Amino acid sequence: MKKTYGYARVSTKEQNLDRQLRALLDCGVDERDIVTDKASGASLERPGYAVLKNTMLREGDTLIIKSLDRLSRNKEHIKQELEYFKSQHIRVRVIDLPTTMTELPEGQEWVFKMINSILIEVLSSIAEQERLTIRQRQSEGIAAAKEKGSHLGRPAACFPPDWEKTYSKWKVGETTAVAAMRELGLKRSTFYKLVHQYEEGVL
Repeated sequence: MKKTYGYARVSTKEQNLDRQLRALLDCGVDERDIVTDKASGASLERPGYAVLKNTMLREGDTLIIKSLDRLSRNKEHIKQELEYFKSQHIRVRVIDLPTTMTELPEGQEWVFKMINSILIEVLSSIAEQERLTIRQRQSEGIAAAKEKGSHLGRPAACFPPDWEKTYSKWKVGETTAVAAMRELGLKRSTFYKLVHQYEEGVL
């Protein structure tokens, strides 16, 4: 039997979920089928979301969220999660994106697939542009410092060539932190320093 679940998230324990919960209830989601987290959107490793994704949602189910940034603050992560739900035939409805909330007659599910594909493509483009912008700013900052005669040593945000590929594998649990450090040739302190810089830069 197909079910509808809701997901709500705030970043800190001091924030409240009331606005999101009310929006989900107004959309007809049963209170017992709403999963919540009070955790940063910089990472996908959240207890509530993990349970929702790995043990509750099934093929044909629907997931409702207030806005896309409830899934993550990282555009690449949002794209990744939408692609996953698409592959699992789980419909994602976003309250702040009315097009996704539209009810269509049976047999026209292809419209939702098209909408998801468009969202994924747009988010992919945004994520790529953000990465290019970050790299440009880093290059400009290094160049400016060199012009002033500053001794930089290794630049603070000097990411190894395969950083994004290895980082993504680590974040989704396909590799361990130790293996990622070994693959990138980084010490533990440097690895986590770059993780912090990278996640701060893409929020």
